[in-house]
Amino acid sequence: MSQAIPMNESRLRNGLFVAPFVLVFVCLLVIPLFWGLWLGLTKADLFGPGKFVGLANYTRLFSDRIFRGAVLNTLYFVVLTVPVLAVFGLALALALNRKTRFASVMRAVFFASSVLSVTVVTLIWRIVFIPDIGLLSNIFGWFGLPQVTFLSNARLALPAVAIATVWWGVGLPMMLFLAALQQVPGEIYEAAALDNAGRWKTLWRITLPSIRRTFLLVLIIQSVLQFQVFGQAQLMTQGGPNNASRPIVLYIYDVAFTRFDVGMGAATSQVLFAIILMAGMLQYFLSNRQGENR
Repeated sequence: MSQAIPMNESRLRNGLFVAPFVLVFVCLLVIPLFWGLWLGLTKADLFGPGKFVGLANYTRLFSDRIFRGAVLNTLYFVVLTVPVLAVFGLALALALNRKTRFASVMRAVFFASSVLSVTVVTLIWRIVFIPDIGLLSNIFGWFGLPQVTFLSNARLALPAVAIATVWWGVGLPMMLFLAALQQVPGEIYEAAALDNAGRWKTLWRITLPSIRRTFLLVLIIQSVLQFQVFGQAQLMTQGGPNNASRPIVLYIYDVAFTRFDVGMGAATSQVLFAIILMAGMLQYFLSNRQGENR
């Protein structure tokens, strides 16, 4: 007969088992979080100890016109990308949720862009949007249309970055929706077919309610990711023209590593964290309320 392990010894073993993860979590997440909160209250640079200034960084931050513009740019970018990524990813998943070789190949094709680096993605789309010799310029020329300078137009620069981002990131929502669709029992669809339910009715009454939580997950993940947009704007437009495509993370980069105002950059990071947290919580509570009302 096996000897029972004492409760204290069992807890000690469990604690030792999770200790490496807890150590990494504390060192890479908890300590930097509180250090960032402290830096946001100091006047600090990269070359010496900071001086405590209280909320002065936040006062300067909210009085900065460029920062307010960066917040609006980021919100606009999220509105442009997150719904499109969710709906387009769901449409691809519905179209490719088949056990055929063609569907498997197309799933790989659409997911392939997600593994590319941001440098490669921006290089591809700069070739598409570049005036005179770019792909879109050639297409406009075939139809006798005037040239459009997407990346140097204040109204079109951010939508151009959003198009590149959707092309780059649609693979992840597609795969998440595919995984959710494959978990829906086939018997439900068979019962719907016996009741002569059409495709749209089956979609609205069976498919979408069954994957509601996955849809919420996609919205939250994409919101968190798109609020942190940086590389595309940096490499495609450098925040221009006239700061029209400058997101919050690019503002943080310029403040902290170009102007060496680390305290101001840390304060901006805390504001971005609060915005992302509120956006995620709002989506979660709205989804739960809609679920309770059904």
